[in-house]
Amino acid sequence: SIFVNSDIIGNLASTGNWYSNLKDDHNHFEAIVTETNTLSINVSLYQNAGANICQQLGYALSHINEYLNHLNEILDQDSKEQLNIIFNVSVGTNYFFEIAKLRALRLLFNTLAAEFNHSSDCHIIVTPTKRNKTLYDYNVNMLRTTTECMSAVLGGADTIANLTYDSLYHKDNEFGDRIARNQLLILKHESYFDKVNNPADGAYYIETLTEQLAEKALELFKDIEKNGGLISQLIDGTIQRKINESTQKEQELFDSGKEVLLGTNKYPNKTTK
Repeated sequence: SIFVNSDIIGNLASTGNWYSNLKDDHNHFEAIVTETNTLSINVSLYQNAGANICQQLGYALSHINEYLNHLNEILDQDSKEQLNIIFNVSVGTNYFFEIAKLRALRLLFNTLAAEFNHSSDCHIIVTPTKRNKTLYDYNVNMLRTTTECMSAVLGGADTIANLTYDSLYHKDNEFGDRIARNQLLILKHESYFDKVNNPADGAYYIETLTEQLAEKALELFKDIEKNGGLISQLIDGTIQRKINESTQKEQELFDSGKEVLLGTNKYPNKTTK
């Protein structure tokens, strides 16, 4: 299968600009969706920029809502039902919260899609985050990406694209790619992560987290829509400001040691130059 990443709003969010302008970008977007029956939402950009989990979910919901509102006027019912919707998501090392995040994302999407008479489920592609990866003592990156891939599996990801341990400071290389693939193969063949469907179902803690995250994200979504929608808030800088506030709070927790990143602000490798 081929996934076409035609996320014009994602480009606006990450660069501050349209590719050309609002009208031309939407014309190209319509042509791609009409031809491929596919659209994608880059949720990773919010996580890697420093948004907290509720913000990631709320922004993802507003993001897809912008597209569904737009396409609702140009697609017939058959085309809507055949539409493939892809979320590209990054996960961090907050193990259970990341499992709940993916479950909440699917729950929120299905709730929203029902309002547009869209019956197909979404496809979630997960990649480990870059926010917690280190240039120093870099082998620890393999530990982080392994647990993050575990969260992705347990959270119900459809596709997992592992991040190489040296992705921050090396160009793509055969060794790094091989290690990244082998991490997933170990989870499959030695940890048997492929043997059970939805293993987190019925787990009280995860179910409760999923419900709480979904409720808070839905509140944020409603607030965004009440104040003009995602595109409007991206243009006036509201979304960027909210993410920056979250980033600053995270940095303060990190600097004080309340937010622990092993090998960086806790038990650093003093021999690393």
